[in-house]
Amino acid sequence: MEAFLVSALAVTVGEIGDKTQLLALLLAARYKKPAPIILGILVATLANHALAGLIGSWVACHIPADWLRWGLGLSFIAIAAWTLKPDEMDDEGIQDGHYGVFLLTCVTFFLAEMGDKTQLATVALSAKYEALTSVIAGTTLGMLIADVPAVFLGKVASPNFPFKLVRWIAAGVFAVLGGLVLAGVGDRFL
Repeated sequence: MEAFLVSALAVTVGEIGDKTQLLALLLAARYKKPAPIILGILVATLANHALAGLIGSWVACHIPADWLRWGLGLSFIAIAAWTLKPDEMDDEGIQDGHYGVFLLTCVTFFLAEMGDKTQLATVALSAKYEALTSVIAGTTLGMLIADVPAVFLGKVASPNFPFKLVRWIAAGVFAVLGGLVLAGVGDRFL
């Protein structure tokens, strides 16, 4: 349960203002079809985070514990710094295509998450915990908590949302996680 909750929290706060959240806003504003967009986000996130989780599990089995602790701690601190950089996305890269809103959402979300901070957080969390299913479920829930409201709100709320403040809070969460792991305290609390 702990792996699930930490994963959900880390990805929820890390996703605020992220390019995939902006992508959700963009798709919702353009297509006004929330059901296929939300389902596309769910499928793409499950696939992407399952891949990331498997990589994290492999790393945990093949990297010595001290190296893993330092790698995880430093990766969380790097994610904290990355979180402070706002993502930007314009809608010129998204084409309607012939495959419908669901498939368009699946493909664009899967690709947008490749190498993204939430995917890297999933790798790190999966390496930290021996609970692959809980981590994937938690990170996927975190993505949905952050992105589903963006789908329903579209462009209406985005200009007034305090993305900068939330980015600083998310950076703080990742920095604390990194510090706890580096100090060895993370083994007890994370």
